[in-house]
Amino acid sequence: MKGKFIVLEGPDRCGKSTQAKLLYNYLLERGCDVILTREPGGTPAAERIRQIVLEPGLDIRPVAELLLYEASRAQHTQEKIIPALQAGKIVICERYTMSTCAYQGYARGLDLNMIETVNHIATTGLKPDLTLVFLMSDKYFSSRGEYLFSDRLEREDREFRQNMRHGYQKLAERTENAYLIDADADVDAIRAQVAELVEKHHILDLCPSRKS
Repeated sequence: MKGKFIVLEGPDRCGKSTQAKLLYNYLLERGCDVILTREPGGTPAAERIRQIVLEPGLDIRPVAELLLYEASRAQHTQEKIIPALQAGKIVICERYTMSTCAYQGYARGLDLNMIETVNHIATTGLKPDLTLVFLMSDKYFSSRGEYLFSDRLEREDREFRQNMRHGYQKLAERTENAYLIDADADVDAIRAQVAELVEKHHILDLCPSRKS
């Protein structure tokens, strides 16, 4: 691929969206050709699946939940991510395959080998060039979401969240080019750390200022 693929991972309310937007603006200011997207979602069809899988009150069984996420991912990857990378763009995505392993694997208890197989099918083997894993203390989950609408997964209990966070830690340790980031830290400190990692992985080499 000509472009670069950056994924921001982590639990709900850990600050991914804030940092994704800050990174997007940081790259835009440097003249980079960059898009910001998310999972589940990112395209009209994938966003419709997102509405189903996150709707509070729906009884969605774990395997069905997994396959809904993968259907959304397959559409998103084929329709949006791969074409952008082939065109030489930088793609920033909130969540990708690691989230499925953390939520449906470690938290739901589905077989990780099965999840990795369907992840591979949905992505045709596409892997991020850089994965940033944001982990925060559980004490911030409630305080950060006090005025937020809670989707179906955000309404899961503390044990679910603990298992999911443990999963992210284990996955980050064994994933190439993945970095754990302390999401309890100050927003500006996190932004600086993200910029440093982007620099380290030569993402800015795609920007006009570096090509000249």
